[in-house]
Amino acid sequence: MTDRPVAVVLTTADRDRPPYLDELTDRLDLRLTDADGLADALPGASVLFLWDFFSTAVEGAWPAADALEWIHVAAAGVDSLLFDELRDSEVVVTNARGVFDRPIAEFVLASVLAQAKLLHESRELQRRHEWRHREPAALAGSTALVVGTGAIAREIARLLTAVGVEVRGAGRRPADDDPDLGRVVSSRELADHVGWADHVINATPLTPQTTGLFDAAVFAAMRPGAHFVNIGRGASVVEADLVEALESGPLAAASLDVFETEPLPENSPLWDAPGLVVSAHMSGDVVGWRDTLARQFADLAERWLAGEPLTNVVDKRLGYVSGGA
Repeated sequence: MTDRPVAVVLTTADRDRPPYLDELTDRLDLRLTDADGLADALPGASVLFLWDFFSTAVEGAWPAADALEWIHVAAAGVDSLLFDELRDSEVVVTNARGVFDRPIAEFVLASVLAQAKLLHESRELQRRHEWRHREPAALAGSTALVVGTGAIAREIARLLTAVGVEVRGAGRRPADDDPDLGRVVSSRELADHVGWADHVINATPLTPQTTGLFDAAVFAAMRPGAHFVNIGRGASVVEADLVEALESGPLAAASLDVFETEPLPENSPLWDAPGLVVSAHMSGDVVGWRDTLARQFADLAERWLAGEPLTNVVDKRLGYVSGGA
Protein backbone atom coordinates (compact mmCIF):
# COMPACT_ATOMS: atom_id res chain seq x y z
CA MET A 1 0.00 0.00 0.00
CA THR A 2 1.29 3.49 -0.84
CA ASP A 3 0.21 7.01 -0.01
CA ARG A 4 1.52 8.41 -3.28
CA PRO A 5 -1.14 10.11 -5.42
CA VAL A 6 -2.45 8.13 -8.36
CA ALA A 7 -2.32 9.39 -11.95
CA VAL A 8 -4.26 7.61 -14.69
CA VAL A 9 -2.84 7.86 -18.22
CA LEU A 10 -5.47 7.28 -20.90
CA THR A 11 -3.60 5.87 -23.86
CA THR A 12 -4.71 4.73 -27.28
CA ALA A 13 -5.96 1.19 -27.80
CA ASP A 14 -2.43 -0.04 -28.58
CA ARG A 15 -1.26 1.22 -25.16
CA ASP A 16 1.06 3.84 -26.61
CA ARG A 17 3.04 4.86 -23.51
CA PRO A 18 4.12 8.52 -23.44
CA PRO A 19 7.77 9.24 -22.69
CA TYR A 20 9.07 11.05 -19.58
CA LEU A 21 6.75 9.21 -17.20
CA ASP A 22 9.54 7.24 -15.51
CA GLU A 23 10.86 10.38 -13.82
CA LEU A 24 7.53 10.69 -11.99
CA THR A 25 7.20 7.12 -10.74
CA ASP A 26 8.94 7.79 -7.42
CA ARG A 27 6.21 10.29 -6.51
CA LEU A 28 3.17 9.19 -8.51
CA ASP A 29 1.52 5.81 -8.91
CA LEU A 30 0.81 5.55 -12.63
CA ARG A 31 -2.05 3.54 -14.09
CA LEU A 32 -2.02 3.15 -17.87
CA THR A 33 -5.30 2.24 -19.50
CA ASP A 34 -7.19 2.49 -22.74
CA ALA A 35 -10.77 3.73 -22.99
CA ASP A 36 -12.28 0.35 -22.20
CA GLY A 37 -10.49 0.21 -18.84
CA LEU A 38 -10.88 3.85 -17.81
CA ALA A 39 -13.76 3.34 -15.38
CA ASP A 40 -11.81 0.63 -13.57
CA ALA A 41 -8.66 2.77 -13.39
CA LEU A 42 -10.21 6.01 -12.10
CA PRO A 43 -11.25 5.16 -8.50
CA GLY A 44 -8.84 6.85 -6.10
CA ALA A 45 -7.00 8.71 -8.86
CA SER A 46 -6.16 12.39 -8.37
CA VAL A 47 -4.83 13.03 -11.88
CA LEU A 48 -5.95 12.04 -15.38
CA PHE A 49 -3.63 12.54 -18.33
CA LEU A 50 -5.44 12.28 -21.67
CA TRP A 51 -2.63 11.09 -23.93
CA ASP A 52 -5.44 9.84 -26.19
CA PHE A 53 -6.51 13.44 -26.59
CA PHE A 54 -9.50 12.91 -28.89
CA SER A 55 -11.09 10.31 -26.63
CA THR A 56 -14.63 10.94 -25.40
CA ALA A 57 -14.42 8.15 -22.79
CA VAL A 58 -14.20 10.41 -19.75
CA GLU A 59 -17.91 11.27 -19.68
CA GLY A 60 -18.91 7.60 -19.61
CA ALA A 61 -16.40 6.82 -16.85
CA TRP A 62 -17.15 9.95 -14.83
CA PRO A 63 -19.09 8.21 -12.01
CA ALA A 64 -15.87 6.35 -11.13
CA ALA A 65 -13.87 9.59 -10.72
CA ASP A 66 -14.23 9.79 -6.96
CA ALA A 67 -11.00 11.65 -6.12
CA LEU A 68 -10.09 13.48 -9.33
CA GLU A 69 -8.48 16.91 -8.98
CA TRP A 70 -6.83 17.59 -12.32
CA ILE A 71 -7.20 16.54 -15.97
CA HIS A 72 -4.53 17.38 -18.52
CA VAL A 73 -5.33 17.06 -22.24
CA ALA A 74 -2.44 16.59 -24.66
CA ALA A 75 -4.10 18.89 -27.19
CA ALA A 76 -4.95 22.55 -27.61
CA GLY A 77 -8.66 21.89 -28.14
CA VAL A 78 -10.71 20.41 -25.31
CA ASP A 79 -14.07 20.14 -27.08
CA SER A 80 -13.88 16.31 -27.06
CA LEU A 81 -13.59 16.34 -23.26
CA LEU A 82 -15.98 18.90 -21.81
CA PHE A 83 -19.42 17.85 -20.58
CA ASP A 84 -21.82 19.35 -18.03
CA GLU A 85 -20.74 17.31 -14.99
CA LEU A 86 -17.09 18.18 -15.55
CA ARG A 87 -17.89 21.86 -16.06
CA ASP A 88 -19.83 21.92 -12.79
CA SER A 89 -17.10 20.11 -10.84
CA GLU A 90 -14.02 21.46 -9.06
CA VAL A 91 -11.71 19.44 -11.31
CA VAL A 92 -9.07 21.63 -12.97
CA VAL A 93 -8.54 21.10 -16.70
CA THR A 94 -5.30 22.08 -18.45
CA ASN A 95 -4.34 21.79 -22.11
CA ALA A 96 -1.32 21.79 -24.41
CA ARG A 97 -1.35 25.54 -25.00
CA GLY A 98 1.98 26.68 -26.46
CA VAL A 99 3.04 23.40 -28.05
CA PHE A 100 1.35 23.94 -31.41
CA ASP A 101 1.43 27.73 -31.82
CA ARG A 102 4.51 28.10 -34.01
CA PRO A 103 4.09 24.91 -36.08
CA ILE A 104 0.49 25.76 -36.95
CA ALA A 105 1.42 29.36 -37.75
CA GLU A 106 4.14 28.10 -40.09
CA PHE A 107 1.61 25.81 -41.75
CA VAL A 108 -0.78 28.72 -42.29
CA LEU A 109 2.02 30.85 -43.74
CA ALA A 110 2.93 27.98 -46.07
CA SER A 111 -0.71 27.66 -47.15
CA VAL A 112 -0.99 31.39 -47.84
CA LEU A 113 2.30 31.38 -49.78
CA ALA A 114 1.31 28.31 -51.79
CA GLN A 115 -1.94 29.97 -52.80
CA ALA A 116 -0.41 33.36 -53.63
CA LYS A 117 2.49 31.84 -55.56
CA LEU A 118 0.28 29.36 -57.47
CA LEU A 119 2.28 26.36 -56.23
CA HIS A 120 -0.66 23.93 -56.21
CA GLU A 121 -1.58 25.00 -59.73
CA SER A 122 2.03 24.60 -60.84
CA ARG A 123 2.11 21.06 -59.48
CA GLU A 124 -1.02 20.17 -61.44
CA LEU A 125 0.42 21.69 -64.62
CA GLN A 126 3.61 19.72 -64.08
CA ARG A 127 1.59 16.53 -63.71
CA ARG A 128 0.07 17.27 -67.13
CA HIS A 129 3.48 18.25 -68.62
CA GLU A 130 2.03 21.66 -69.45
CA TRP A 131 4.22 24.79 -69.52
CA ARG A 132 2.13 27.88 -68.78
CA HIS A 133 3.53 31.20 -67.66
CA ARG A 134 1.40 32.92 -65.01
CA GLU A 135 1.70 35.86 -62.62
CA PRO A 136 1.62 35.01 -58.91
CA ALA A 137 0.42 37.52 -56.36
CA ALA A 138 2.64 39.52 -54.04
CA LEU A 139 2.20 38.64 -50.39
CA ALA A 140 3.34 42.05 -49.16
CA GLY A 141 0.35 44.35 -49.16
CA SER A 142 -2.22 41.56 -49.10
CA THR A 143 -4.73 41.25 -46.26
CA ALA A 144 -5.65 38.50 -43.81
CA LEU A 145 -8.44 38.22 -41.26
CA VAL A 146 -7.50 35.82 -38.46
CA VAL A 147 -10.66 34.61 -36.73
CA GLY A 148 -9.74 33.85 -33.12
CA THR A 149 -7.62 35.70 -30.59
CA GLY A 150 -5.88 32.86 -28.74
CA ALA A 151 -2.20 31.98 -28.71
CA ILE A 152 -2.29 30.17 -32.07
CA ALA A 153 -4.12 33.04 -33.75
CA ARG A 154 -1.56 35.49 -32.39
CA GLU A 155 1.39 33.50 -33.66
CA ILE A 156 -0.28 33.31 -37.07
CA ALA A 157 -0.75 37.07 -37.05
CA ARG A 158 2.88 37.69 -36.09
CA LEU A 159 4.24 35.49 -38.89
CA LEU A 160 1.94 36.97 -41.54
CA THR A 161 2.78 40.50 -40.41
CA ALA A 162 6.48 39.69 -40.69
CA VAL A 163 6.13 38.97 -44.42
CA GLY A 164 4.17 42.13 -45.12
CA VAL A 165 0.56 40.96 -44.81
CA GLU A 166 -1.85 43.43 -43.23
CA VAL A 167 -3.63 41.53 -40.46
CA ARG A 168 -6.84 42.03 -38.56
CA GLY A 169 -8.46 39.79 -36.00
CA ALA A 170 -11.99 38.72 -35.15
CA GLY A 171 -13.03 37.69 -31.68
CA ARG A 172 -15.52 38.01 -28.84
CA ARG A 173 -14.27 41.45 -27.79
CA PRO A 174 -13.57 44.08 -30.47
CA ALA A 175 -10.47 46.24 -30.04
CA ASP A 176 -8.65 48.90 -32.03
CA ASP A 177 -5.06 48.41 -30.90
CA ASP A 178 -4.42 44.76 -30.11
CA PRO A 179 -0.63 44.20 -29.90
CA ASP A 180 -0.66 41.21 -32.29
CA LEU A 181 -3.85 41.49 -34.31
CA GLY A 182 -4.19 45.24 -34.70
CA ARG A 183 -7.87 45.91 -35.17
CA VAL A 184 -10.12 43.17 -33.77
CA VAL A 185 -13.70 43.05 -35.06
CA SER A 186 -16.60 41.13 -33.57
CA SER A 187 -16.82 37.50 -34.69
CA ARG A 188 -20.58 37.77 -34.18
CA GLU A 189 -20.60 40.11 -37.20
CA LEU A 190 -18.21 38.08 -39.32
CA ALA A 191 -20.15 38.52 -42.56
CA ASP A 192 -19.71 42.28 -42.24
CA HIS A 193 -15.92 42.01 -42.16
CA VAL A 194 -14.67 39.02 -44.20
CA GLY A 195 -14.97 40.96 -47.47
CA TRP A 196 -11.94 43.02 -46.44
CA ALA A 197 -9.50 40.09 -46.56
CA ASP A 198 -7.64 38.20 -49.26
CA HIS A 199 -7.11 35.35 -46.80
CA VAL A 200 -9.58 34.36 -44.06
CA ILE A 201 -8.11 32.05 -41.42
CA ASN A 202 -10.14 30.13 -38.86
CA ALA A 203 -8.16 29.71 -35.63
CA THR A 204 -11.08 29.48 -33.20
CA PRO A 205 -11.65 26.72 -30.64
CA LEU A 206 -14.83 24.70 -31.08
CA THR A 207 -17.55 26.08 -28.81
CA PRO A 208 -21.32 26.44 -29.21
CA GLN A 209 -20.66 29.95 -30.54
CA THR A 210 -18.16 28.82 -33.21
CA THR A 211 -19.97 25.67 -34.38
CA GLY A 212 -21.13 26.37 -37.93
CA LEU A 213 -19.64 29.87 -37.78
CA PHE A 214 -18.50 29.75 -41.39
CA ASP A 215 -21.74 29.27 -43.31
CA ALA A 216 -23.25 30.34 -46.62
CA ALA A 217 -23.76 33.93 -45.47
CA VAL A 218 -20.12 34.32 -44.40
CA PHE A 219 -18.73 32.68 -47.54
CA ALA A 220 -21.00 34.79 -49.76
CA ALA A 221 -19.63 37.95 -48.11
CA MET A 222 -16.00 37.11 -48.91
CA ARG A 223 -14.29 39.01 -51.67
CA PRO A 224 -14.00 37.41 -55.13
CA GLY A 225 -10.83 35.33 -55.29
CA ALA A 226 -10.53 34.95 -51.51
CA HIS A 227 -8.67 32.07 -49.85
CA PHE A 228 -10.07 30.33 -46.76
CA VAL A 229 -7.80 28.45 -44.32
CA ASN A 230 -9.08 26.22 -41.52
CA ILE A 231 -6.73 24.98 -38.81
CA GLY A 232 -9.31 25.37 -36.02
CA ARG A 233 -11.98 22.68 -35.96
CA GLY A 234 -13.92 21.11 -38.80
CA ALA A 235 -17.31 21.65 -37.17
CA SER A 236 -16.77 25.42 -37.32
CA VAL A 237 -17.46 25.15 -41.05
CA VAL A 238 -20.67 24.19 -42.83
CA GLU A 239 -18.83 22.05 -45.34
CA ALA A 240 -21.64 21.93 -47.93
CA ASP A 241 -21.71 25.73 -47.95
CA LEU A 242 -17.95 25.82 -48.46
CA VAL A 243 -18.17 23.48 -51.45
CA GLU A 244 -20.90 25.66 -52.95
CA ALA A 245 -18.80 28.81 -52.44
CA LEU A 246 -15.86 27.17 -54.23
CA GLU A 247 -18.00 25.91 -57.09
CA SER A 248 -20.08 29.05 -57.62
CA GLY A 249 -18.04 31.82 -56.00
CA PRO A 250 -16.82 33.98 -54.52
CA LEU A 251 -14.11 31.73 -53.04
CA ALA A 252 -11.14 30.85 -55.23
CA ALA A 253 -9.39 28.47 -52.86
CA ALA A 254 -9.47 26.76 -49.47
CA SER A 255 -6.77 25.04 -47.42
CA LEU A 256 -8.30 22.66 -44.87
CA ASP A 257 -6.38 20.75 -42.21
CA VAL A 258 -9.42 19.86 -40.07
CA PHE A 259 -12.78 18.34 -40.96
CA GLU A 260 -16.10 17.58 -39.34
CA THR A 261 -15.46 13.85 -39.85
CA GLU A 262 -11.89 12.54 -39.60
CA PRO A 263 -10.45 10.72 -41.43
CA LEU A 264 -12.20 12.50 -44.29
CA PRO A 265 -14.59 9.96 -45.88
CA GLU A 266 -13.60 8.73 -49.31
CA ASN A 267 -16.90 9.95 -50.77
CA SER A 268 -16.70 13.46 -49.31
CA PRO A 269 -17.23 16.19 -51.95
CA LEU A 270 -14.38 18.12 -50.34
CA TRP A 271 -11.81 15.88 -52.03
CA ASP A 272 -12.77 17.16 -55.49
CA ALA A 273 -13.98 20.68 -54.73
CA PRO A 274 -12.25 23.17 -57.03
CA GLY A 275 -9.32 24.98 -55.44
CA LEU A 276 -9.49 22.99 -52.21
CA VAL A 277 -6.35 21.50 -50.66
CA VAL A 278 -6.73 18.71 -48.08
CA SER A 279 -4.20 17.88 -45.36
CA ALA A 280 -4.73 15.20 -42.72
CA HIS A 281 -4.98 17.22 -39.47
CA MET A 282 -1.21 17.58 -39.32
CA SER A 283 -0.52 21.32 -39.16
CA GLY A 284 0.82 21.21 -35.60
CA ASP A 285 2.40 17.78 -35.64
CA VAL A 286 6.02 18.61 -36.43
CA VAL A 287 8.73 16.02 -35.85
CA GLY A 288 9.06 15.44 -32.08
CA TRP A 289 5.62 16.78 -31.18
CA ARG A 290 4.69 13.79 -29.02
CA ASP A 291 7.86 14.19 -26.97
CA THR A 292 7.02 17.86 -26.46
CA LEU A 293 3.50 17.02 -25.30
CA ALA A 294 4.73 14.40 -22.83
CA ARG A 295 7.42 16.75 -21.51
CA GLN A 296 4.78 19.40 -20.94
CA PHE A 297 2.69 17.02 -18.82
CA ALA A 298 5.76 15.98 -16.80
CA ASP A 299 6.58 19.64 -16.12
CA LEU A 300 2.99 20.37 -15.07
CA ALA A 301 2.99 17.29 -12.85
CA GLU A 302 6.11 18.61 -11.11
CA ARG A 303 4.24 21.83 -10.38
CA TRP A 304 1.18 19.95 -9.14
CA LEU A 305 3.26 17.72 -6.86
CA ALA A 306 5.00 20.79 -5.45
CA GLY A 307 1.67 22.48 -4.73
CA GLU A 308 2.37 25.27 -7.23
CA PRO A 309 -0.35 26.83 -9.40
CA LEU A 310 -0.90 25.06 -12.71
CA THR A 311 -0.49 26.90 -15.99
CA ASN A 312 -2.64 26.45 -19.12
CA VAL A 313 -5.81 26.24 -17.03
CA VAL A 314 -8.90 26.00 -19.25
CA ASP A 315 -11.95 28.12 -18.51
CA LYS A 316 -14.44 25.26 -18.61
CA ARG A 317 -17.33 27.59 -19.40
CA LEU A 318 -15.58 29.19 -22.37
CA GLY A 319 -13.88 26.00 -23.54
CA TYR A 320 -10.34 27.36 -23.81
CA VAL A 321 -7.57 29.11 -21.88
CA SER A 322 -8.72 32.71 -21.58
CA GLY A 323 -6.42 35.71 -21.89
CA GLY A 324 -4.91 35.22 -25.35
CA ALA A 325 -2.46 38.08 -25.05
